[in-house]
Order: sequence, then C-alpha cells, then structure tokens
Amino acid sequence: MPKVALFKQDGSNAGEIELNDVVFGIEPHTHVLHEAVVMQRASLRQGTHAVKNRSEVRGGGRKPWRQKGTGRARQGSIRSPQWVGGGVVFGPTPRSYSYKLPKKVRRLALRSALSSKVKEDNLVVLDSIAIDAPKTKEVVKMLAALNVDAKALIVTADKNEVVARSANNLQTVKVLTVEELNVLDLLSHDKLILTKDAAEKAGEVLA
Repeated sequence: MPKVALFKQDGSNAGEIELNDVVFGIEPHTHVLHEAVVMQRASLRQGTHAVKNRSEVRGGGRKPWRQKGTGRARQGSIRSPQWVGGGVVFGPTPRSYSYKLPKKVRRLALRSALSSKVKEDNLVVLDSIAIDAPKTKEVVKMLAALNVDAKALIVTADKNEVVARSANNLQTVKVLTVEELNVLDLLSHDKLILTKDAAEKAGEVLA
C-alpha cells in the first residue's frame, strides 16, 4: 500500500497515512484516461449550432421562371441550396454530443488519475481543513504553508460550504467532494489536496 506524508493545515507534518492500493497504487491506464477526458469534454458541448435548410428559409414559394424556353437552367425555387440566400445542405443541427462509458471503465479512469497523482508526487493529504468563516486569505495562507503554487484541486469528504466559498475567488483553486471527483478536473489541476477523511472515503468508494 502506498504511504504518503500527512500534513496539518499550517504545513507541519502529522505523520503518515496508508492509502488504498487498489485506488491509489495502480499503474495509470493512459488510454482509459484519454477516453474519459474525451467523454467529459463531449458532454460539455452545448450542441446548439443550427442552420436553416431549404424548407426553413423565408421565401421561394413561387417558381422563378417557366420550365422551358428561357435558355436558362430550370429552377424551382430561389431558396434552393445553389442560390445566394438559399438553404444549407447537410448543415449542423442542434444535437447532444454526450455519451457514457461503461461504469467499470469510468472507475478505472478515476483510479488511474488518482494513482498518477501519487506516482508524480502531486498528492497532498491534510489531517483536516478548519476554516471558521468564508475567507479567501485562509485558503491562500494554507496553500502557502503547503508550498502549493500551482493549480490545486481540494477534495473534501462531504460538502463544506465554508471551504468552497473561501476558494471561490481563486481562479486556480477548485473545491469538490469525493462524490464529485472526475477525471477532467483531476488532470487539469497540477496538485491534488485531499483531506484524510476524503482519502479514506475515496479508498472505500472506488475500490
């Protein structure tokens, strides 16, 4: 089982913690990680793009000229695709890009992302996070004590409004619960800060 240092909020050492080997100690599966990121990014697409086809464009109800005898090519409507202002052929229409990967694949991707953080030494485990009132400077102070100057993802065991609101003004910090953990956020943040409770809960839930 992987062992990592356990820190207090002020940056002092509080011993060691043993992490679940199945969740934090596997060899990261890069292909599955890629699949999970593509799935999440596809789900974030709005899919509201739209064009008008020839039945939706205004006008063109009357045949512009008679079929024969003019010397010009036959035309049925001034809103046909070859006309300026005509309908668009095979243009984009509103659709949903979201799809789902199998549950086992999604779990493997999460375990791979967490294991990669341990492997790259980008995981910080805190004994607990105690902030009395929502104050941004408290989170800034905590990150400085932990020597974290990169994009950081803070994960708590349960919803903590005070911590979430304290980090809300920091563009490089995001706060999630264990239930909200996802591969895209794990990979897009350089440092992962877990509370001791969150690490234990993740070890139980994802094992």
